[in-house]
Amino acid sequence: MTVADWLIVALFLGALIGTGWFFSRKNRNMEDYFLAGRSMPGWLVAIAATGTSISAGTFVGSPELGFNSNLTYVMNLVGAVFGGCVVAALILPKLYNARTITIYGFIGERFGEPSRKATSVMFLIGQLFTSGSRLFIAAIAISVIAFGSIQFHFMVWSILILGLVSTFYTMMGGIKGLLYIDTFQTLLLIFTGLLALVMVACDLGGLSLTEVWHSLTSGGMVKAPASAGAAPGLAADGTLFGWVPGSKMQVFDPSLDFSKPYTILGGLIGVAVFKIAQFTTDQEFVQRQLACKDVRKAGRSLVASQLLTLPTVLIFLFIGLLLWVKYSHSPSSDGALSEGFFSDARDVFPQYIKNHIPTGLRGLMITGLLAAALSSFNSAINSMASSFVADLWLPFSRRRGKALEQDSEQIASSRWMAALMGALLTAFAVLTCVMQRSSGLNLVDFSLGVMCFAYVGMLGVFLTAIFSKRGNSRSVIAALVAGMLIVIPLMFQKELFGANYIAWTWWCPIGSIFTTLICLSGKQNGKFLKNR
Repeated sequence: MTVADWLIVALFLGALIGTGWFFSRKNRNMEDYFLAGRSMPGWLVAIAATGTSISAGTFVGSPELGFNSNLTYVMNLVGAVFGGCVVAALILPKLYNARTITIYGFIGERFGEPSRKATSVMFLIGQLFTSGSRLFIAAIAISVIAFGSIQFHFMVWSILILGLVSTFYTMMGGIKGLLYIDTFQTLLLIFTGLLALVMVACDLGGLSLTEVWHSLTSGGMVKAPASAGAAPGLAADGTLFGWVPGSKMQVFDPSLDFSKPYTILGGLIGVAVFKIAQFTTDQEFVQRQLACKDVRKAGRSLVASQLLTLPTVLIFLFIGLLLWVKYSHSPSSDGALSEGFFSDARDVFPQYIKNHIPTGLRGLMITGLLAAALSSFNSAINSMASSFVADLWLPFSRRRGKALEQDSEQIASSRWMAALMGALLTAFAVLTCVMQRSSGLNLVDFSLGVMCFAYVGMLGVFLTAIFSKRGNSRSVIAALVAGMLIVIPLMFQKELFGANYIAWTWWCPIGSIFTTLICLSGKQNGKFLKNR
């Protein structure tokens, strides 16, 4: 990193902080701070929501996935679009028209105050691990570029730096400032991704397009467990791995193997259900749609964000594919570093930025990485703060006879809670450094799979609330607890059973069946059904 690179990064971070300060003066009350007064245009929300969807898992994890595998992940992106369409048509109108600060307020109206608190707490717990994992993934690249290594203590410093900056400007500006910041960051991420793709393509040692295509199709290799017939070797986390022949341009995998995360059924069914859970139960994602001017614009922005996500992720998958071509044809170009990519490709793209991108452009690439990391992390801080304040803190204050009635008091509390959530998320990001190695999952699978920890139980609760007249506080809490108990052993299959038997794409469909039945088992509460 040169002075020019650091200057570009400093200007980028200064712009974020300045934007947060500018919008801090425009928040009159808590609804402004958390929902922007429901006044935001749909196109702005769509682009900002794209940044929330892709996160650092796209910038760092997708090149790793493309390097190790092929394009079968595309079916997951198609499933995401399908899931978004279902939510926009059937579920989002009911959540939007409830007119509550958070979607857990809707659960409170349906089942009672204990249910509202329980779902909000479950969201907060799940978000700690989910957004902690995203910050951890971003820290991999920052650690490589700034410190030259992904040793644990360098990772911790990178996490602390990212967490502090994001928390500061998020605390000031509220959701309106974040939507403008996230829109800018999303466009910057796409631009730097395209620029990196062109630079990698120009750095293939004179290979023609025909030779590149032949390498990806006829001469491709895909990483697989040694038990699948690959020549065994030992990855950095101790996992047996190997490489088997296979087209890296393969998109469709008709396999019925539930241990594979990227099959046709896994994408169109498994990921669709996962996205229905995400766009229904996760305040981080739904909050953006609630900020739209009307429910139709909210639905369109949701679907548009997933359509925009597809080509964005493809850009970074192709970066990984071309890096595989580069290092498979000239493994000595980076010495021992290149050899290591074939056992642990988590930092293949960050190392390329560090060693091959020229001064100035390197700084621009780092701003793209920061945009990917911070766009999802800051939205998590704001959504967690909104849930904690509206669903837990304000009711608690009223019971103590110290209700925060004045707008200035509510905004001040909201900002302090945003700072607290940022600190907690930063701490949990350090914990996920250990969790990812124990799970045996690649970065993309880990960052997505960890979300199921909260989604499985909450999806059962929301489906019961929206499409039935059954359920009560007891069945809601039982469903949430059951969701955790189902996902924990699935998340650590490698540690518990020595292998991954069920891919993360099936955790939500399988688990939500049980949690929905559990929530439906409760008798209807007539008192709260009158509010519907």
